Amino acid sequence: MKRNFLRGLLPASLAICLTSSAFAQTTTAEKPIPVDKRYENEMKALAKNAAVKQAFKVIMDLEPQTHQDLITLTEIPAPPFKEEVRGRKYAEMLRAAGADSVWTDAVGNVLSLRKGKNSQKTVVMEAHLDTVFPEGTDVKVRQNGDTLRAPGIADDTRGLAMVLQVLKTLEKTGIETEATVLFIGTVGEEGLGDLRGVKHLFSENGPKNIDSYIAVDGTGLGTVANRGLGSHRYRITFKGPGGHSSGAFGLVNPHNALGRAIHYFAVDADKYTKEGIRATYNVGVIGGGTSVNSIPFESWMEVDMRSESPERVAGLDKLLQAAVQRALQEENQMKRLGPDLKVDVKLIGDRPAGGMEPTVALAQRALAATRHLGTEPTLRVGSTNSNIPFSKGVPAVTIGSGGSGGGAHALEEWFVPKNTYLGTQRALLLLLAEAGIAKGKK
Repeated sequence: MKRNFLRGLLPASLAICLTSSAFAQTTTAEKPIPVDKRYENEMKALAKNAAVKQAFKVIMDLEPQTHQDLITLTEIPAPPFKEEVRGRKYAEMLRAAGADSVWTDAVGNVLSLRKGKNSQKTVVMEAHLDTVFPEGTDVKVRQNGDTLRAPGIADDTRGLAMVLQVLKTLEKTGIETEATVLFIGTVGEEGLGDLRGVKHLFSENGPKNIDSYIAVDGTGLGTVANRGLGSHRYRITFKGPGGHSSGAFGLVNPHNALGRAIHYFAVDADKYTKEGIRATYNVGVIGGGTSVNSIPFESWMEVDMRSESPERVAGLDKLLQAAVQRALQEENQMKRLGPDLKVDVKLIGDRPAGGMEPTVALAQRALAATRHLGTEPTLRVGSTNSNIPFSKGVPAVTIGSGGSGGGAHALEEWFVPKNTYLGTQRALLLLLAEAGIAKGKK
């Protein structure tokens, strides 16, 4: 399982910007990476295989059903930490598709296994079940021309539909693979989910010996993420006794401390991020207080910091901690009466950074499959489920699901199912190259 394919961080010169919805947090454009001829030849040979030719036709034939699967799944809410209903439906679809076995694990991941001829290798193809939208969000799909609109339709419900389509294609054509393949719908990819689904897959309670990991997230055809953007996320809460704005004047004020902490952190982090490997920071949510004439009893914020360099994330983290302690000390020095202000610093998100060299077979195969289907591939950095296998030394890539989409994490999220079959064909080529085609029919 722990193969030494990773080389840690890649050179800063490779940092680039992702345009697909799954990878909205990144940097500047880079030149396409050369693809080794042997992998281009591997794709050509696969595409000439009679069974693969039949599979490409089956993918085309399945397009109307896949379109309907996308709508069905999108209209089942999957808010953070509440993916169960969508998960049950996805399990039902995987069983109907013909998987050898389907089950839901302890955290809610839906797994389906398709046995390989050679059980020594296991390849995962995965998309995530969850969306960022809270309970009560209207997820009805609306169509205007060829554009579908609904929260979560592109990120990542389209990925779920495509993974299902790949499984259906293998079953309908009878193509067997040498490696065992796990088709998975994971929980907890978004936000405070903190990749809990894929973290469980790579824990002692997950499947054994995952050798390769193919995540499907976002749309489009040209991108291959071979690097993971690491992040720390904190919820910081200043706590005091609270009281009347006039009658208790002189008590510590949590809002005052929060304001100072944000200021000190932003000033220092601005300087820190102007040089070196790209790093970002953001105070995304703040709250607290009860009324205009009440000293608040608490004031809180949620902070995000990111980089593909673990050292850079750690540097931002250090600046945040220092800013919080400075603000705490100053507010306590200013008080005129009452107890000291206290602060609770809670880590609510920890995504490890990491990466895979573009010369590793899985990355090369993803690039070669993309180019074979007529799109020039580009390597990317992203914050996706692949972060976890990267950190474990397991080869991984994240690819888009075809078509085009936008407005990720917005109520007007949209998807255009144009030439979506190409996304599924790319995924199939990549999977078959990585898992190997066994001789004979299933």
